[in-house]
Amino acid sequence: MAFASRFLFSLAATLLVLDALSGTSGQLVSTGLSIMFNDVYYYISPYSSGKLVISPTSLSSVPSVYGFKPVTVVQEAVTLSGIPSLLSNWTAIDDVFQPAFSEAIFLTGAVGFSVTKPDMADGSSSLVLPLSNPTISSGPYFLEMATGSLYPVYRLYDDFAGAFTEALLQTPSGTFQPLSAHIPGSASLTVGVPSRLYFTKTADKPLAGVRIGVKDIYQLAGVKNSNGNRGWYNLYPVNEVTGTAVQRLIDAGAQIVGSQKPSQFANGEEATADWVDYHSPFNPRGDGYQDPSSSSSGAGASIASYEWLDVALGSDTGGSIRGPAGVQGLFGNRPSHGLVPLDHVMPLSTALDTPGFLIRDPALWDIANSVLYGDNYTSLADVTPKYPTTIYTVGFPTNSSSSLAAPILNNFVDALARFVGGTVSALTLEDVWKASRPPAAGNTTLSQLLNITYATFISKEQTALVRDPFYADYAAVHDGRRPFVDPTPLSRWAFGDSLSDSALDAAISNKTLFMDWFNTQILSLVNEPVQCSSGLLLYIGSSGGQSPRNRYFSAPSPPLGFSTGRISGMAECPDSVYPLGQISAKSSITGHEEWFPVAVDILAAKGCDGLLARLAKDLAAAGILPVPEVGGSITGGDILMKRRAEEKGLRMRYIG
Repeated sequence: MAFASRFLFSLAATLLVLDALSGTSGQLVSTGLSIMFNDVYYYISPYSSGKLVISPTSLSSVPSVYGFKPVTVVQEAVTLSGIPSLLSNWTAIDDVFQPAFSEAIFLTGAVGFSVTKPDMADGSSSLVLPLSNPTISSGPYFLEMATGSLYPVYRLYDDFAGAFTEALLQTPSGTFQPLSAHIPGSASLTVGVPSRLYFTKTADKPLAGVRIGVKDIYQLAGVKNSNGNRGWYNLYPVNEVTGTAVQRLIDAGAQIVGSQKPSQFANGEEATADWVDYHSPFNPRGDGYQDPSSSSSGAGASIASYEWLDVALGSDTGGSIRGPAGVQGLFGNRPSHGLVPLDHVMPLSTALDTPGFLIRDPALWDIANSVLYGDNYTSLADVTPKYPTTIYTVGFPTNSSSSLAAPILNNFVDALARFVGGTVSALTLEDVWKASRPPAAGNTTLSQLLNITYATFISKEQTALVRDPFYADYAAVHDGRRPFVDPTPLSRWAFGDSLSDSALDAAISNKTLFMDWFNTQILSLVNEPVQCSSGLLLYIGSSGGQSPRNRYFSAPSPPLGFSTGRISGMAECPDSVYPLGQISAKSSITGHEEWFPVAVDILAAKGCDGLLARLAKDLAAAGILPVPEVGGSITGGDILMKRRAEEKGLRMRYIG
């Protein structure tokens, strides 16, 4: 194939600014170059990785575009005969590199010869030249012949799940800017990812090259936030600083590739029904039209959809990570409260807000936790854990249940008990509370104690910390007008306005009462780090039920009541979602049998986060837990809306 036919190009958002008043010359700012190379879309970064000493004629046989030529840098000590094997391995481990980049190879230690043409594995050949710069990482680049500058390359992907608010380019200075590249796609962003070959994991950089999406409530320097609200995005300028939580990931080598959609102001919203300002992301599982859950909707949809994304950083106040993890069959965690400062993060409730991950790889989960939570996290990766043998189940089906998920849930409980050598007890929290509640609770039931506690926290705190300053700032700019806000936040804020000023103090008191009771009567710390928790408590994360996004609902109301999903928030203990499997059921969308995830939540004592991450890794290694794949099911497979007609030999139909 001729190079011209496989190397198409377009200038990507080059900005020309003319200052006619001052008479100065125009300012030409490069924001990168987008190309298509061998039918793969790429973006050439505007930030050079370094320079090479080259002869103007040394790469005359290598094709170019706008003076840029594709090249490969090899810093590894490899012989000429070992190059084909090395490049073959790169192709297997890196989605950015492709053999076409190796028409010219700059090899470290290649001194004493200038041009060699070893045979490649596919029968082609390469120019091999000496590498004059030992500081440039191995991998694919574009070389600017006029200057000798090497520019890193990003592979471009279509955000077909609608998971991202903005695609980002991480600059050498540690700030961010919008990625100025676009590939064909209907109503979707383009996200760029750097080559994995540029990065080497070390003790100081355990997340080197790990690609992460960040929920759009975390501030990133150089980026505007939306918090799921268009008025907010357009009102405020770019952030000047990156918050502690995200900065820890960056310092550990993580590559932030974009900000991801939350439901508005991190409140729980139903897809389509409540999402007005922004369209809800698409859950790829099953029929592709199930609610992705919220508020970390973009995080869940992206990890279930995109193999090129490793981790998503979400937040969990009342289930905002656990919900998306459950319905999309992923690992996800609500950590013990207070493990990392949440400065420069939009609050829903400071008493309940926590940062956590949605992820497919349980081994990477522990590493990411160690980075994010720092000294407040005890990893058990390098020790032999002593798992608790007391296992409680709450709300699990009986063995005679007709639920399709019952065998999956109950078989897991039995397998877990055998694995840890433990016993299982069905627990009814109300009964235990009635028998052992603290004197200060009087005759109050658990449901009575915590009926409005969660709703009070999120409404009273967010109105004071977010709504009121936002309304004031918006009014100052828009002649006293109020901004548009989705129905769910408005409903919750109105509930907060109806409460007395003392309601928040009462909520704090009730939460503390429950927390002290739960952390002594149900799951308590033990003085043995390799065990940490007195027991484990399990409840159903997802039973494979369907929640199609084309349903009509009544008006939203405050999230009243107490349920198993509220336990960890009130007790401040870790709560992790494990995918267990999936059930087949007829979809109301497709009229076909589709696969829907089943998941379990497991709680441990406060501070025992590392125990749950290690348990996930061990259970996966033992074959008790699946390691989820991207696709229409947790075992992979096509995402239905991505199937193409030409694969079946069909042509476009035309009527009229």
